[in-house]
Amino acid sequence: MSSTNYSEVDTPFQLFDRAEWRSLNGHFSHHLTSDDIENLRALNEPLTVTEIEEIYFPLAHLLGILIKRTKDQHAAVNNFLNRGADTLPFIVGIAGSVAAGKSTTARVLQKVLSMLPSKPKVELVTTDGFLYPNKILAERNIRKGFPESYDTKLLLNFLASMKSGISQFEVPVYSHLEYDIIPHENQIIAQPDILIVEGINVLQVNSSTGSSVFVSDYFDYSIYVDADEEDLINWYINRFESLRATSFQNPASYFHRYANLGKEESIAMATNIWNTINLPNLHKNILPTRYRADLILEKGSHHFVKQIKVRKI
Repeated sequence: MSSTNYSEVDTPFQLFDRAEWRSLNGHFSHHLTSDDIENLRALNEPLTVTEIEEIYFPLAHLLGILIKRTKDQHAAVNNFLNRGADTLPFIVGIAGSVAAGKSTTARVLQKVLSMLPSKPKVELVTTDGFLYPNKILAERNIRKGFPESYDTKLLLNFLASMKSGISQFEVPVYSHLEYDIIPHENQIIAQPDILIVEGINVLQVNSSTGSSVFVSDYFDYSIYVDADEEDLINWYINRFESLRATSFQNPASYFHRYANLGKEESIAMATNIWNTINLPNLHKNILPTRYRADLILEKGSHHFVKQIKVRKI
């Protein structure tokens, strides 16, 4: 699927600036502590109470409406079929480029959705856990992060299980420090009310499995975190620089070999990684999925959301 550029006339999306989006919040408002903000913030990504209140509270309010509609529909259909069935999780997919801030968006959304009046159980799973171990990637000469580097069959099995009412599922765990799947360690997902699935690949339709079923087929709602390419590379380089001074210093880190690079060498290395891996992946596999999303969060150079596009219903 190629990237689509819609004009203002034919776009299937409604555009909201921050002020208009903020006004949609309605009654949904909760107090967040400084500890909450610190736990949700990622490296080099500014996050404020204002950003959460103006962007994520209205988003949670919108999703709350959709979740209620889905539950009501589920109950009505099962009543018609004379079948009793447990409520299935409402699944939200979050996609976007490396360095766009998907992980922060996912964590914040998990937090604010858990604060909805019904106090739902909200679980968050990243597709990093479905990457093949480094050993397999090396044996098959596969670049990490590209579609073929994921165990898509396992990911589809997980999502099918969630939508089948399976009581629990064990998801592999990925270590960013070791840059690999952690053997014999799993995240147990047990019947959440809401499941957030975050990853660069979740809206892609170029499956390496040959399956006619795609990850996004299991989503009830999907979000794409968008930003200009110039901002993305700057954020990636800045993050690489910060990691070089922190986690890369740990001898256990996969990237420890970069710990003693000078600043110019470090910037050159980060730029090369971006240009040879992340940028081709963005152009070929990620960016073309942007308009498959139900909602697009467009960020400005400051990392804060500047406008929101919502698919018309």
